[in-house]
Amino acid sequence: MTETADTQPGWFSSEELDSVRASMPVLYVQAVPVRVDESGSVTHVGLLMRADPDGSFNRSVVSGRVLYHERVRDALLRHLEKDLGPVALPRIPSSPQPFTVAEYFPTPGVTPFHDPRQHAVAMAYVVPVSGDCQPRQDALDLVWFTPEEATSPQVRAEMPGGQGVLVRQALAYVGHAP
Repeated sequence: MTETADTQPGWFSSEELDSVRASMPVLYVQAVPVRVDESGSVTHVGLLMRADPDGSFNRSVVSGRVLYHERVRDALLRHLEKDLGPVALPRIPSSPQPFTVAEYFPTPGVTPFHDPRQHAVAMAYVVPVSGDCQPRQDALDLVWFTPEEATSPQVRAEMPGGQGVLVRQALAYVGHAP
């Protein structure tokens, strides 16, 4: 799960967020950006490159918290714009349906998803984007992989916390069973 400072109402200070994370699950949205051909088949998966505080690099999908009193669709749009830029042109239906709900636990092994900071629940979506994507905020780069490349052992090794599992689930959902 990614973290970025935001000044919108409903955002917690670092101390408040630490307190919330210590006492209850936090709701996130995750988006697997894809490119599709004219028939709607997925041709590429976009994975972000991020730097961790320890200086290591990893790949991830678009991810972020849902703010108090924010619709899920609006949270998806906000995080897609934050990570992919304002002209990514995501196509999100008016009532989006997640392909899975991923539960991240601070204890490894409870589920395939792990976040040492918190227990988080993430609704995950496959989102076609057709515009020009320019990574922003804490995203250093965006690379478009074929479905086969995105599920390869080399790319999965660069995706901590179960992100590789999430991408495999997303591709299976759209008919690209790995």
